[in-house]
Amino acid sequence: MKKPSKMSTADLNAMSLSELRSLEKKVAKAIGKFEQREKKKALAELKEHAKKLGFSLNELTGGTMPAKAPKKPTQKAAPKYANPADTSQTWTGRGRRPAWVIAALEAGKSLDDMAI
Repeated sequence: MKKPSKMSTADLNAMSLSELRSLEKKVAKAIGKFEQREKKKALAELKEHAKKLGFSLNELTGGTMPAKAPKKPTQKAAPKYANPADTSQTWTGRGRRPAWVIAALEAGKSLDDMAI
């Protein structure tokens, strides 16, 4: 294992912005790897302790825990605008404007003119 070098504030003050950002990325990566190692070590210790007690870790925790909370389903937004030339083309007013909206606006129409 590499012995970390000591860095003083003067060393940091002498660095350029790009060097500081590079150092910041390296530190963030090192912290992430350190946390992963510690989590693996803690998990191994917990599994060993559960085994000594005659259980598996899954038995004690009720199975594996989900990594993330389940996503809340999103509702589809109702369309607010329709293409005057083809009313089957609609837009909710969210996200990127469709080509027909851009063309109508350039032709002098307003969004109010296309409102449903």
